[in-house]
Amino acid sequence: MAGGLAALAALGALGSASAQQKSAADGIAEYRKMLEDGNPAELFEAKGEDLWKTPRGPKKVSLQSCDLGLGPGVVKGAWVQMPRWFADTGRVQDLESRLLTCMEKIQGFKATEIAATPFGKGEQVTLEALSAWISAESRGMKIAVPQAHAEERRFYALGQRAFFFRGGPMDFSCASCHGEDGKRIRLQDLPNLTKNPGDGVGFAAWPAYRVSSGEMWSMQRRLNDCFRQQRFPYPGYASDVTIALGVFMGVNAKGAESIAPALKR
Repeated sequence: MAGGLAALAALGALGSASAQQKSAADGIAEYRKMLEDGNPAELFEAKGEDLWKTPRGPKKVSLQSCDLGLGPGVVKGAWVQMPRWFADTGRVQDLESRLLTCMEKIQGFKATEIAATPFGKGEQVTLEALSAWISAESRGMKIAVPQAHAEERRFYALGQRAFFFRGGPMDFSCASCHGEDGKRIRLQDLPNLTKNPGDGVGFAAWPAYRVSSGEMWSMQRRLNDCFRQQRFPYPGYASDVTIALGVFMGVNAKGAESIAPALKR
């Protein structure tokens, strides 16, 4: 009898713990839902569209002839098919590195100067707004990062190696947080990015507006902060390793519905 009561008590405790875990996850989901209707990312989207169409830079030209992979000026659907190979640069590029190319070639800005500018400053603000609008133009579409070109496949392999590389004082890798199901930190669910985690999770949600900092974060900024949390040296802006990580996550997210720019903690 005593053994039966102990078993029932244990089951009750387990059920209570499960309920608490569920309520925490539900609470976060409800919090996001509450904020969705007034996502400040919409302000960045509007600014990004204006920046795309406004003549700027030393050449006083707009970005409307920029080729994001689907032809000059075609924006809708471009985000969900990036990073990808671009023949004119001979490189695999993500959205931000491609925008740097267009801003330099079309408008006359210096890409190296922009890349060296801190996040949230100068033309980095322009890139964040452009990323918000361009990604919004693909909202609801399925992620379809291409792998037809040999360099695209090489970058996937490079991104995979970078994702699982452990190092630094904490002996961390990207996979330490995002390499298995069911991980959480600070009540935050951590998606498993080694496979398709589902619509609107992980890769399919960035760029995103960060409520905690009150800023729009691009994918490059998100990756930069991941390196900081791993206690790694910061990667170069739009460097091969960050683009390769984008290829790895993007290919793994095939078929997921893009909700970018999303709302994040």
